[in-house]
Amino acid sequence: MLGRFTRETGRSRLVETLEEAYRLAAGRAVGRGEDAVAHFSRSPGCPDCGVGLPRPTPALFSFNSPLGACPACEGFGRVIGIDRSRVIPDPTRTLEGRPIAPWNTPAYEEHYEDLLAACRKEGIPTDVPWRDLPEEARQWVWNGKGDFTSLARFFRWLERKTYRVHVRVLLAKYRSYDTCPACLGTRLRPEALGVTVQGSRLPDLTALSIERLRQWLRTREWTRRQRELSGHLLDELAERVEVLHRVGLDYLTLDRQARTLSGGEAQRIHLAAALGSGLTSTLYVLDEPTVGLHPRDSRKLLGLLRDLAARGNTVLVVEHDRTLIAGADHVIDLGPAAGENGGEVMAEGDLETLIETEGSPTGAVLRREPSRQAHRHMARFRREHGRRSMEEEVDRLARIRIRGAREHNLRGFDVELPLGAMVAVTGVSGSGKSTLIENVLWGTHQRSLGVPDVEAGACDGIDGLDRVGTVVLVDQEPIGRSARSNAVTYIKAWDGVRKAFASTREAEAAGIAPGHFSFNVDGGRCPVCKGTGSEEVDMHFMAPVSVRCSECDGRRFKREVLKVRYRGLDIAETLELTVTEAMEHFDGQRAITRRLKALLRVGLGYLRLGQPTSTLSGGEAQRLKLATFLDPPKKEGRRLFLFDEPTTGLHVSDIELLYKTLRALVRRGDGVVVVEHSLDLIRWADWVVDLGPGGGTHGGQLLYSGPMDGFLERGESPTAAELREFLGLGREAALAAGT
Repeated sequence: MLGRFTRETGRSRLVETLEEAYRLAAGRAVGRGEDAVAHFSRSPGCPDCGVGLPRPTPALFSFNSPLGACPACEGFGRVIGIDRSRVIPDPTRTLEGRPIAPWNTPAYEEHYEDLLAACRKEGIPTDVPWRDLPEEARQWVWNGKGDFTSLARFFRWLERKTYRVHVRVLLAKYRSYDTCPACLGTRLRPEALGVTVQGSRLPDLTALSIERLRQWLRTREWTRRQRELSGHLLDELAERVEVLHRVGLDYLTLDRQARTLSGGEAQRIHLAAALGSGLTSTLYVLDEPTVGLHPRDSRKLLGLLRDLAARGNTVLVVEHDRTLIAGADHVIDLGPAAGENGGEVMAEGDLETLIETEGSPTGAVLRREPSRQAHRHMARFRREHGRRSMEEEVDRLARIRIRGAREHNLRGFDVELPLGAMVAVTGVSGSGKSTLIENVLWGTHQRSLGVPDVEAGACDGIDGLDRVGTVVLVDQEPIGRSARSNAVTYIKAWDGVRKAFASTREAEAAGIAPGHFSFNVDGGRCPVCKGTGSEEVDMHFMAPVSVRCSECDGRRFKREVLKVRYRGLDIAETLELTVTEAMEHFDGQRAITRRLKALLRVGLGYLRLGQPTSTLSGGEAQRLKLATFLDPPKKEGRRLFLFDEPTTGLHVSDIELLYKTLRALVRRGDGVVVVEHSLDLIRWADWVVDLGPGGGTHGGQLLYSGPMDGFLERGESPTAAELREFLGLGREAALAAGT
C-alpha cells in the first residue's frame, strides 16, 4: 500500500502511485477499499493464481506460428498413434484364434502364451470373438498391467527399437493419426483457446460452414466499442464470406484442409480471393477455372468473371468449357490440332464468328447437336444387345455392390456398379463422388490387399470384388517426377527402341548393348548430366538454374553411343520424333509400334518421345496412364478402372476420342467407372450413379442409380436437368429416346 486516497484525491496522484506500484512489484498492484479488493496488472493474466498470459497478437491465433501452435501436436491437430483396426483386422477371431496381426510372426508369437495365461487368470474368455468381448475386456488386452505384454506395452517397446529398419517398417503398417489429446484437434495452444469473441473461440467459428458463418455474422450485435476496435475487419470478413457464398462454397468449413479440396473447389477459392481483394485495372489469367465444376456452377462462375470484368479488370481465361466459351466477349481459337500441328489462330472475335469459321475444331463442335448423338448412342446400344432395354441388359451383368457407404458426408446408402458397362458417377461439387469411389471403393480394396498407407472409407462392406482381377485408379496425380521419365519409357516402348539400336552393325562392331541406350544406368548415358540433358547450377542465395549440359549439349548420351544410327537417325534425334512420326520410323518393329499405337488411340500422337512426363498436363497424364492399359491383360482377368475426371484439360473433340477408348475397355468386359462433370462424356454412359442434391452437409444422398434412359426420364437432380437441357430433351423427348 503506497498511499491512501479519498474522492478528493486527484486522478494524477492516483496514476502516479499505481505506476510506482507497477515498478516495485513487477507490473502488479493491489487496490483495497472498504468492502473490496481490486487486482491490477500491466500484462494479461489471472489475478488469483498469478499465471501470466501473452498479449493477443495475430500470431497467437495461427497454428502455423510457434507462438500459437499447440505444443503437443505442433499445430497439426493430430498425433501419431496406433490404428487398432489394423492391429486386429479380423474382429471375428477369438483370442485363441490369434487375431493380433503383428504377433502372427515367428518373432513375436510367443506373446500369445503370456496373454492367454493372463486372460485365464483375469477371467476373460479366450473363445469369444474379439468384437463380442466386453469393452472393459478389450481395453484390458490393450492397456492391462501385469506380467503379460499388453498391446500398448508391446508398441511402446517397439518405439524404443526404431533405430532398426525392420522395426520402423513394422510400425509403419499399424500407424494412424489420432486427434491430439491436448488441443482436441483445434491446433492452437491453451492461451489462444481462452480468447472468445461473442462467446465463441476461433476454432468454434472455423468449424462452421460458410453458410452458418454468414448467419452468425448477420445475427451478431456489436457495441460501439467493439466496432471501434475491429475497424474495417468485420465488414471485410462479411464481404469475403459473401464472395465464398457466391462461388457456391456454402458447404465448406473454414478449417477444411486444402489437400482434401477438389480441383474445382480450389479454383473457386482462388477466384474468391481475387474478388474479395477489390482490385481494379488488373489482368487476371485463369487456367481452366471450370476444372471440377458442375455445369450448374459454371454459370455462376461466368457471372463472377463478368463482375470482375465490370470493375475495370481484364479477365483472360484458358478454357474448354462450352458455357464459358459461349459467354465470352471475345474468343481466340487456336489450332487446328495439338503439338506441332497447332499454334495457328483459327478464329478471333465473338461467338458467332467462331461458329462460322470453317476448319476450327471448336467451332465445329459448337455447331453439332448433342441430342442427335445421344439418340444414336441409345439406338446403337440396343442393336448391339438385341433391342433389349439398357436396364434389362445391365441386369445381366456382374456387379460391385457397396453396402452402407458413410464416409464423410455419405448417408449410409447401398449402391451397385455393373461391370462390363460404362458407369458415370455424377453430382455437384462436394456431393461425395470422389469419397465414394476413391475413399470407400478404392481405399477399402487397397486395405484388403494389405496396403498400409491407404485410408479406407467407412462402409459396411463391398461385394463382388472377387469378380475382378485388378482394380486400377487413374487419378490426377502427376507421373514421372524424374526428368529422365518420358512418354515412351512410361508405356515401356523404350526397351524395343534400345534393342533396335543395339541390333545395328555399328552397335555390334563397337560392342554397344541395349543397356548403353538407357537413361537410368551408367554405361552409355552422359556421365555429367546422368541422361537428363541438363545440369542444375547452384545460385547460392537464389533458386538453382537449369542449363543445357555442357558435355553432351543436351543430347543425353556419350559420343560413341550417338554414332550409332537406326534408319538414318541417332538415339537423340529419335527422341525428337513425335509419336506419329515414330510409328512410321519404326514400321515393322511390332514390339515398338504396338505400344506407340496406344498413345495414338488416346490422342497423344503429337507428343515427342523424349518429352519429360513431368511437363504433361493433368489431362495428358491421365491419357498416358490409360494408354498403358489398352493392351489385353494376360493373367489379371477382368479389370475395374476408376477414373477421376478424365476429361480434365481435354478439348470437346478429344472427349469423343476418350469415350471410344473407354468403350473399347467396356467391350473387352472390363468395368469402367468415371467420376465426371462433363456432359460431353456423361451422355455416353450406360449407367448413372447420381449424388447430391448439394455439396457438403447438403449432399451425400443417392439420388439415382440406374440406366441412362431412366435418368433422363425420371432424374430430379441438378445433373439430370442440365443433361436434358444440354441434349435438348424434355421429359417426353427423353422417354422417346429411351424406347
